Amino acid sequence: MGIRQALAWWCFARGEMTPERLVRAAAEIGYDAIELVEPQYWPLVRDHGLGISAIGGHRSLIEGLNRREYHAGIVRELEENIRVAEKWSIPVLICFSGNRAGLDDAAGVEATVAGLRRAARQAEDAGVTLALELLNSKVDHPDYQADHTAWGVAVVEGVASPAVKLLYDIYHMQIMEGDIIRTIQDHHAHFAHYHTAGNPGRHELDDTQELAYAAIFRAIAATGYQGVICHEFIPVGEAVAGLRAAHQLCEQGISEGFRQN
Repeated sequence: MGIRQALAWWCFARGEMTPERLVRAAAEIGYDAIELVEPQYWPLVRDHGLGISAIGGHRSLIEGLNRREYHAGIVRELEENIRVAEKWSIPVLICFSGNRAGLDDAAGVEATVAGLRRAARQAEDAGVTLALELLNSKVDHPDYQADHTAWGVAVVEGVASPAVKLLYDIYHMQIMEGDIIRTIQDHHAHFAHYHTAGNPGRHELDDTQELAYAAIFRAIAATGYQGVICHEFIPVGEAVAGLRAAHQLCEQGISEGFRQN
């Protein structure tokens, strides 16, 4: 199937950018999918020949899988959303560790493994991936526990299910640990999904930010990755122009990376 490109709904469906205009622009540029779309717009997305690449697996980012007392409610949400994802051919449900709130990292891994195991078999049977998102705890999500790749990898290895992987958010991990390309090369087998944004500022993938996205896209493609790269930046300039530029940059990097593979 190759690498597909998506955009995150919440970043762009705002102000003068109506849902209809956004979906039409995405299709015209050549995007394959949109994610984190409100359900009432799913038919609109499908009518324009686009897929829905990911939705939230459960609601709370703060009260997450690292606390056993939340497992029953989260698992109910995951089970329901797995059924929805299977019906709508949505490949990824995004999951969250929750905040530390004083919890030891090893204990957080153990609890998160236990919670994800409870939904893993149903996800496997449905062909849906539960992707634990790595987020920064320095700027955007204070105290979030899955804030380093090594922590997330420990969870994935603990669950040991093909349906449980990581969502590697490049913006967030640049803030927390950097070394993006080496991390992708070393741990790509655990990554089911990628998010992009410029750093600092979480804006366009341009020369105002520090990440070398052309090289990053080449590195992702060189691993043989066959999933989605979703652009999740908040545009400073004209949104459609930013989406077009990101798509072109990613497309070029993917092409070059596949030639290296």
